[in-house]
Amino acid sequence: MKYFSTNNKDLRYSFKEAVLKGLAPDKGLFFPVSIPRLDDTFFQDLPNKSLAQIGFEVAKYFVGDDISEAELRKICEEVFNFPIPLVKIEERVYTLELFHGPTCAFKDVGARFMSRCLRAFAKQNQENVTILVATSGDTGSAVANGFLGVEGVNVIILYPKGKVSQIQEQQLTTMGRNITALEVEGTFDDCQTLVKRAFADEELGRKMNLTSANSINIARLLPQSFYYFYALAQLPEKDKDVLVSVPSGNYGNLTGGLLAKQMGLPIKNFIASANRNKIVPDYLDNGIYEPKASVQTISNAMDVGAPSNFVRMMELYQENHSDIINDLSGAWFSDQETIDAMKNVYKTKSYILDPHGAVGYLGLKKYLNKEKQVGIFLETAHPAKFKDTVESAVKKEIEVPNYLVDCLKKKKNSIAISKYFDDLKEYLLNQ
Repeated sequence: MKYFSTNNKDLRYSFKEAVLKGLAPDKGLFFPVSIPRLDDTFFQDLPNKSLAQIGFEVAKYFVGDDISEAELRKICEEVFNFPIPLVKIEERVYTLELFHGPTCAFKDVGARFMSRCLRAFAKQNQENVTILVATSGDTGSAVANGFLGVEGVNVIILYPKGKVSQIQEQQLTTMGRNITALEVEGTFDDCQTLVKRAFADEELGRKMNLTSANSINIARLLPQSFYYFYALAQLPEKDKDVLVSVPSGNYGNLTGGLLAKQMGLPIKNFIASANRNKIVPDYLDNGIYEPKASVQTISNAMDVGAPSNFVRMMELYQENHSDIINDLSGAWFSDQETIDAMKNVYKTKSYILDPHGAVGYLGLKKYLNKEKQVGIFLETAHPAKFKDTVESAVKKEIEVPNYLVDCLKKKKNSIAISKYFDDLKEYLLNQ
């Protein structure tokens, strides 16, 4: 499999090159030259496959010869070793719980897979790699955990000061070892801009082997398609049209789902469920894409005003708006609507949503209106990561997983920097 840049389709890169570079030299995102159409026998046998088996069967088409099949199978078995259950909430409504991994967030899937790929490449090249990653909440902790202690890889995480939850910040700033947290005086969009500028800087490129672990990196994005296959493998209602609602920020999660659909997964429609940062729902409504400054909400991992993966969504559909809206609908919800959803679902169904899952639930309910439809929404983070917000809504104390309890006991260790690129560059050059 070869990859091109979304800014230049004539360029060609291997999977290994795309992963190590993170961002194309022309600042485009890497995208596969072709998307495989999986055969009928694969889909027929889905209910009998584990997530690790599904991951291997899908990943081998995209990885090619850059990692041997034996090593790729081992990577998948090592990475996908935690449950991702499909849980029934109410009639025709299910949630895919993606928070049972080591850091209690869906990004464990992509971050762990990418870390093992980079470990394999670092061994091949015998060179150290520096991961530079921006986070709006959960990416940083998943990346930090996935790469903690991985030989040949150093991780630098940029996060917006005061705009992540306490538990999320503790996860980012207490790892130590090969993990460094930079506390940026700005927004997530500022952090993301800093990362992109670092990749484009020629001096940094000469002196450091930089790559990214955001969903701009193809090795983070591809695994996010795997659990859509696994969700349908677990779905008991096989005779209905399937709608999937994805709480969306940088749109890597949704792009992974759309990629799975183009590989042949029988999902009828997707819903891009957003908070007040509704750039993509607005585009779906009017065909005009207008990035804006992000605004802060209680579903902070979705506070993105210029989603990077929008260009990949455009590539999937050749920028044809009518084709996109045939597969994808948009919805957005206020903080109050999100709180009300958490409150009502707990009261009527005894199920505790996190703020992001609540947005996904609302998006699904908006469009799930036919008897022959069944819906799945993604629960992307454990409710305990937003303890104060969730407890205020449901009026119940949330049990905190042991991993998060341990994080809260540790001492925060971060480095404060401004949102200006020269400050980041100076820091990186002095490492």
